[in-house]
Order: sequence, then C-alpha cells, then structure tokens
Amino acid sequence: MKKGFVFDLDGVITDTAKFHYIAWKNLAKHLGITIDEVFNESLKGISRMDSLDKILAHGHKENEYTLAEKEALAKNKNDDYVKLLADLSADDLLPGVRDFLVDAKAHNIPCAIASASKNAPMILEKLGVLDYFGHIVDPETLMKGKPDPEIFVKAAQSIGVAPKDAIGFEDAQAGIEGIKAAGMYAVGISTTEKLTGADLQVTSMTELSVEQLISI
Repeated sequence: MKKGFVFDLDGVITDTAKFHYIAWKNLAKHLGITIDEVFNESLKGISRMDSLDKILAHGHKENEYTLAEKEALAKNKNDDYVKLLADLSADDLLPGVRDFLVDAKAHNIPCAIASASKNAPMILEKLGVLDYFGHIVDPETLMKGKPDPEIFVKAAQSIGVAPKDAIGFEDAQAGIEGIKAAGMYAVGISTTEKLTGADLQVTSMTELSVEQLISI
C-alpha cells in the first residue's frame, strides 16, 4: 500500500509555463539573447539560477556576469513572473486536480509539493488548494536540483512517508528521473512527450484514482 503523494507544481497542479516563458523571453531579449518555445522546454523542472545559466550559455554570454549580477537578473525575471500571476485563481487548476486532492484527503493520504519554484506557497494559495498539502519543500534548502532525487526524498520524509511508500507526480523527464532515483513509484502527466521511466503515464489527473494508486 502506498502512503503518501508527492507532486511537482507546474504542469501537474497548474500550468504557469506560459508565464515563465514570457518572463524568461523578456529577460533574454533585454540581454540580447533570443529564445523560443523549443528552447524553453529545456528549462522545465529546473531551478531559476540553472535556467538563467542555460539562457546565458545559449547566448554565449555565460562568462559576462558575476554571481551577484546573475542573482539580480533572476530576481528581475521572478518579479516579472509574479506580476503575470496576479490573476491566477482556482479556475487555473488543471483538470482533475481538485477532485484528486479531495479524495486523497478523504483517504488520509498526506501530500507534499516538490517543486523548483520558490513561489509555490503563493501559487497554491491563489489556486485555493494550499491546505491540501502538509509540506512544501523549500528549494533554497536543496544541494542539487532535479533530476537529483533530493527534493523528492525530502518531500516524502516531510510527510512522514518512506520514499518507497510514496508516489510522485511529474510532467518533466528530469522529474521522472528524480522520482525513480528516490525509489518512488512515478506517475507521468503529459499530453505531448513520452516520459521515459514513468511507471504510469496519463494525459491528465482525471485519469487517476486515489484508491487504485494507493493499492499498488
């Protein structure tokens, strides 16, 4: 029996990828770098600073900024992103998410968030589902980002569940690899790409049943 659920945020609970893309594209343009939606896919699931490093490398400017300057650039991007999130509401939950969380609570299955986003608490509050999560891993406490399993191990431990007894939900390949490296059962959620290594792949949360998953 599985005893806990660990969720990525963006692409699983809600889809703010379009806002990330706009904010990164604006910053890149300011730096004289052009990125497109194909390149933006490579930023899925990784941290803000790692994303910035990839953009700078893409524009052959990886050695032009100090750490302090890069931190300021990343803050500017995040400020832009947060402004774009101003109108986020419960209507922006992805299909099936609320029903699944309600059902998990009815089955006394604790849930945690394992996201690279530092904005996760604010986003979950705007979506109206913050109270369904027992813990949100603070990405500032991590030594390594996905696909390293650290964030998933911490998420499971935070809700008192051994990784082997938890199920992880992800929409990115790096996330699936992190879930499996943590020793968890991996559910991939994607309408576009095949997520290699996922134990189960669906196109949305509407296809999932709490009762069936916990009996795996």
